[in-house]
Amino acid sequence: MLLVTVTLWALNFSASKYILDHGFTPLTYSATRYGLAALIFLAIVLAWEGTLRVQRRDFLIVAGAVALLLTNQLSFVFALDLSTATTVALLFGTLPIFTSLIARLVGVEQLGNRFWIAAALSFSGVVLVTAGSDEGLSGNLLGNLLAILAAATWGGYSVALAPLMTRYSPFRLSAIFLLAVFLALVVLASAQLGEQDWDLSGRVWALFTFATLGPLVLTNLLWFKAIDQVGPSRAALFANLQPFLAAIIALVLLSEKLTMLQVAGGLAIAAGIVFSRRRVGPPSP
Repeated sequence: MLLVTVTLWALNFSASKYILDHGFTPLTYSATRYGLAALIFLAIVLAWEGTLRVQRRDFLIVAGAVALLLTNQLSFVFALDLSTATTVALLFGTLPIFTSLIARLVGVEQLGNRFWIAAALSFSGVVLVTAGSDEGLSGNLLGNLLAILAAATWGGYSVALAPLMTRYSPFRLSAIFLLAVFLALVVLASAQLGEQDWDLSGRVWALFTFATLGPLVLTNLLWFKAIDQVGPSRAALFANLQPFLAAIIALVLLSEKLTMLQVAGGLAIAAGIVFSRRRVGPPSP
């Protein structure tokens, strides 16, 4: 499940970048995509479970997860609009570090001194990836910062899901989160929706369908299930493949460039992840 999820996410960087470069405005793309996905999950949940009910004690966690997912989607789509798919994908390599850090902050996991060294390695890689972009540190800086924010908010979202998965099905949670984010996006995208030219090419619509049904609908189910079975940090560890696979796909499909500084940055991020996961002695019970 994790490998399929990572592959679909990797493809989503190039697909979304192409869609944004060929007619869709960022907020319109996000709003319509989330609206379609929300309808699919609503149909599934109402047919199988008949309710979207959430216990009162979980309202705060659900609200926090919705806020994180909304921020993630906004930062992701504008990062792709402003920067390249390759750069955004490489910066997403910080996801496991952010996930572990957030899990530590909320008391889910304990982290040793090795983690902080690993975090320093990874964030030095972020600087190299950003410096190695076409226009250096000053070029597309906002897009690069938004890519980092997208990785951090997805890490927080993953941690927030863990307690909810013990009480609700992935279908219900997906329906709730996607519907809530869709409603917020519609409000934010009202101006762009009115100005959007819907006469787009067949390739754009085909990629839009893929970006909705694959990286959004199917991966929501797989990611929820994976977190339920292996925990947020281990699930994020599998996601290490995503930035490098996505970068390769973008190089091939979009003919983007990858500088030596970005390669060095990607390797530093990967080294930080590997270093953070090595254990000395037997693991704690």
